[in-house]
This record gives sequence, C-alpha cells and structure tokens, in this order.
Amino acid sequence: MNDGAVNKSRRRFLIGSTTLVGAAGGVGAAVPFVGSWSPSAKALAAGAPITIDISRLEAGELLGPMPAWRGQPVFVMRRDEETLASLRDNTAHLADPLSEVPDQQPGYAQNEYRSRKPELMILVGICTHLGCSPKLFAEVQPQDFAPDWKGGFFCPCHGSMFDLAGRVFSGVPAPTNLRVPPHYFASDNVVVVGLDAENS
Repeated sequence: MNDGAVNKSRRRFLIGSTTLVGAAGGVGAAVPFVGSWSPSAKALAAGAPITIDISRLEAGELLGPMPAWRGQPVFVMRRDEETLASLRDNTAHLADPLSEVPDQQPGYAQNEYRSRKPELMILVGICTHLGCSPKLFAEVQPQDFAPDWKGGFFCPCHGSMFDLAGRVFSGVPAPTNLRVPPHYFASDNVVVVGLDAENS
C-alpha cells in the first residue's frame, strides 16, 4: 500500500515536471516564431523619417553627402533668385509644369517650386522612367543634350531631363516629374523628410 502511494506521488511529480518542461520549451520555440512576424529594425529604419541639417547649404549647391530615405537618394538644393525666376518663366518645354499628376508630390508642393519653401528643393533622386539617378547640371549654359539648357537634372541612362524643380521635359522617356517626398521644416536649418508636419 505504501508502495502504491509512493508510485502515485512519483507519477504525479514526473507528469507535472514533464508538462512544465514541455510548456517552457513550447514558449521558447514560439517566442522567436512570433517575433519573426514583426518588421526588423532595419526594415523599420528604412521607412523612418530622416532629419537633415541644411545650415551650410549654399545657393546653387546640392547637399552632400547625399542623404537617403527609404533606401533612395534625396536631392536637397538651395536655389537662388535667378533660378526661381527661371522656374516661373521657363515652362513651355515641360510636360507637367503645374504638377498635376497625382501622388508625385504632397499638396503643399503643388506649385512652380514644388516645395514648402521656394528656395529649397527637396526631391527623391530617382528617375521616374526606369529608376536611374539623374545627374545635376546646375549651370545655365548650352549642353550637348539640350542647347537651350536652363539648368536641372539629366539622366544619362536614357536621356530624361528635369528642371530644377524636378519637372520633366516633354518628349523624354520619363513619364512624370521627380517625386517630392513628404517633408516639413523643424527649424530654419533642419528639414525632416518622410513626414508632413501634421503627422509628426
């Protein structure tokens, strides 16, 4: 009788211990599995807004080293008054001078400057044709690819051209203007790319 009581106690102990160890093992296996459903830190960072210091950016200069947002280069340039005047007056050769194609810029950048502040250009530096990165030709002087060049971006891969507001020329492979990312100015010298002020 004592042997039966001892065996029952031992059996309960072994069943309880096995259940406990099995449950702990199940939780240990489930935690990394459930954790894999969440985006990685790298993925979260890729979509996170970026803060850019523009305090040393001179007129006519493209910010370098070039910042990246969502793995894409961001063109940031300070434009002078002569450039701004050319953006207002020189539009006959543009396919979409009024930025009417939706989703290419936020509403506050649907103007001839395509920015919150006229003097500051902020563009995603990816050609809307096949994803190459256009090169800046800021000087207003004749170029082989455009004799009446007024400054802007030229994509050497397939010949697409954009002005210094990222507006696409007519008759080139790129179908739309360069994209303006959501952005706002945290101060006179700091711009945040990837968020509108309303959503910050």
